[in-house]
Amino acid sequence: MDGGAGGGRGARRGPDAPPALGAVLGYRVYARRWVFLLVLSLLNCSNAALWLSFAPVADIIAHHFVLSTEQINWLSLIYLVVSIPSGVVAIWVLDSVGLRWATITCAWLNFAGSIFRALPSLAIGIEDPFAFLMGGQSLCALVQTVVIFSPAKLAALWFPEHQRVTANMIGTMSNSLGILMANLLSPTLVKKEKDIPWMLGIYIIPAGLACLLATACLWDSVPPSPPSAGAARCSSERFLEGLKLLLHNRAYVTLAVCFGGGIGIFSGFLALLEQVLCVKGYSNEFAGLCGALFIIFGVLGALVLSLYVDQTKQFTEAVKIGYCLTSVVCVAFALVSQLQGQTLALATICSLLGLFGLSVVPIAMELAVECSFPAGCGRARRGPADGPERAASGAVHLHLPGWPGPPGLEGVLAADGRPLRPLQLLLDTLLPHPLPAPGG
Repeated sequence: MDGGAGGGRGARRGPDAPPALGAVLGYRVYARRWVFLLVLSLLNCSNAALWLSFAPVADIIAHHFVLSTEQINWLSLIYLVVSIPSGVVAIWVLDSVGLRWATITCAWLNFAGSIFRALPSLAIGIEDPFAFLMGGQSLCALVQTVVIFSPAKLAALWFPEHQRVTANMIGTMSNSLGILMANLLSPTLVKKEKDIPWMLGIYIIPAGLACLLATACLWDSVPPSPPSAGAARCSSERFLEGLKLLLHNRAYVTLAVCFGGGIGIFSGFLALLEQVLCVKGYSNEFAGLCGALFIIFGVLGALVLSLYVDQTKQFTEAVKIGYCLTSVVCVAFALVSQLQGQTLALATICSLLGLFGLSVVPIAMELAVECSFPAGCGRARRGPADGPERAASGAVHLHLPGWPGPPGLEGVLAADGRPLRPLQLLLDTLLPHPLPAPGG
């Protein structure tokens, strides 16, 4: 156990903040939350690598298996098609089955898909290799939405408030690292057709490791004690009722359309980048480099932006500015990609596209949680104390029995449900002023 709850915004008040306050309120953080995050990140990375492993070497794969370019494209596009129905199922699975069993099941499906798609290269006498390739990719595609949605839920259930955006960023950006691995590894491994079995076997390794760690190291879906007030009040409406609330939430719908459109653009960009550039005379290696630059600068941008938003809580401003700059860079790529010999310009544009566009992905996912209130979602919901007061001032007040606080807020209870009245004198002495939002 790491000790008492993290201080969050309360910890920034300086050394005078009582370190035992989180323990008094019953909040705890546990070291094994990092193990859970590691397993989920590895699974996310492996799944993304399997998604785009064929795209950087599409021409060689098509020639080896006697397939058309359209068939090779479908090995990547199947992820996007499957994500539409499976996304709704993923929300139900995370709320009903629990984070642990959802992660373990997805790890096994991902591992099975990585093996299934390698069979045409390992077995002899298979007449229709496309069926095995598509079958394996489809199994992996079923995993995608769950592992993409899981970081936000994991961050809320296991991490204190001041670490949530950072934890969400690590889990979400691991998907981008998997895409980076595919863009660099596939062109490096596959120089000739005889290298394809070796490539398919390499991608089985991270999938198998994620499956092993998920099965052996994940013990609980939720920690024994909550890390924050929001996690302590974790609840969700019934599934259909929650969907109805979201459909009537204008802010959420607007974000979903914009964010979904951005994800579609990025997915199409990565899946078809090799074909867009190679017809203009650029090599597979250069196309893979452009995809790698997109991911590298996106991850670096996400790291910096997440740390900034964790401190300032300026979710909306970050997303708006990021999307506006991304639109300008997309126009530049559409124009420059039609020219030959523009390697430096294309590399720069792909870097900026990742820096401005990909970096806002974890911020947008966290913003979706904020603007989806009061509907339940794939992570812990905020309690009544995280309502209008927090939205207006960035802080909430503890309303304890016998202690003046904002009218209309419920009293704070300990994690086991007991009122804090016996501790009133102590808290009145330590906390004579409204307390900022509990950071953990």
